[in-house]
Amino acid sequence: MAAGPGTVKPSVTRQPTNIICRAPLLRFTRGLGMSNAGAGAGRQWGGKMRAVSAASSSGQPLLADAAHREEIRRLAQSSLSNCLTETHLDLSVPGLGSKSRGKVRDIYDAGDYLVLVTTDRQSAFDRVLASIPFKGQVLNETSLWWFDKTQDITSNAIVCIPDPNVTIAKKCTVFPVEFVVRGFVTGSTETSLWTVYNKGIRNYCGNVLPEGIVKNQKLPVNILTPTTKGIDHDVPVTPKEVVELGLMTQEEFDEVSSKAFRIFAYGQKVALEHGLLLVDTKYEFGKGADGSILLIDEVHTPDSSRYWIANSYEKRFADGLEPENVDKEFLRLWFRNHCNPYEDKALPEAPEELICELAWRYIFLYETITNSKFQIARSEEPIHDRITRNVARAISSL
Repeated sequence: MAAGPGTVKPSVTRQPTNIICRAPLLRFTRGLGMSNAGAGAGRQWGGKMRAVSAASSSGQPLLADAAHREEIRRLAQSSLSNCLTETHLDLSVPGLGSKSRGKVRDIYDAGDYLVLVTTDRQSAFDRVLASIPFKGQVLNETSLWWFDKTQDITSNAIVCIPDPNVTIAKKCTVFPVEFVVRGFVTGSTETSLWTVYNKGIRNYCGNVLPEGIVKNQKLPVNILTPTTKGIDHDVPVTPKEVVELGLMTQEEFDEVSSKAFRIFAYGQKVALEHGLLLVDTKYEFGKGADGSILLIDEVHTPDSSRYWIANSYEKRFADGLEPENVDKEFLRLWFRNHCNPYEDKALPEAPEELICELAWRYIFLYETITNSKFQIARSEEPIHDRITRNVARAISSL
């Protein structure tokens, strides 16, 4: 929620996991019921960015703090059979409505609110590819951090975070448009900027692109490439088409696109301060009951965004090498190299090593951006039971 003149921005507090969330505060825990990843070594994670060197396109490991990385990979491997892949809160939480299942999130109707459970499902190419340990928690916490940091730019729909994997948000009218902001020409999906540019397209979503661009090149200015939110596939559109199709009014589009550019510029600034490049991302917005524009869904997560290591980008670009990425792009590249992820009905199973490496990269990104230690929720209680308990308490307090 944005802070206006004379108001105090809500802060993110760290309290026990069974905390009852009360609007409008953003609440979450890093106390009881949580476990320090790698705490046995007595290591404090934070401070300056560690030197990183890897060939990420081939799936080789990012070498930050090697001991910390190996500890996370070990924990991920031991948790492969305990990923959160499905939830059934409509059956376990009294008063909660039916479930809508997205690629990654399970969404439940709670009257004036929505309960969004971020699972460990990993999607790309418009389908689920694998389950990644701790991924849902990483996405939820990363988004919470960015939602809090961007409140001066735009209001958001967040009410509270009652569980490591759960966000409760205000119900709003969602604009059927994804606002994709790009700072580089890259990507491997059908709608990525490099894919369409490499096909010879020079006018994309209303942006005129010059000749001579090569993959992973930085754009002179950030650009917006909106897409419609299709059931199976997102469809690129121009700003003019967004209005002509009745998806948004011109005033709404202008306001939202301005917010998207500002959030992205801020994200790039913060990322660079932490040794990363925010390459591109997507935002979703809705309109609240009072008509205000609200940022929704997720912000600058490794699912919705591409991140590269900053200090190696220029040399690797000059040498024609893929940047060191800290997101799901290297998983996309692996599937691209082993199948046709858009057309093949059955896909190969991602190797355990790849899955554990992705778990590490997601945690590495969270810790690098937030400058705080990621704490894995303890497993004494089944994940679904923990979520049920926390959501039930939160719903009763709204």
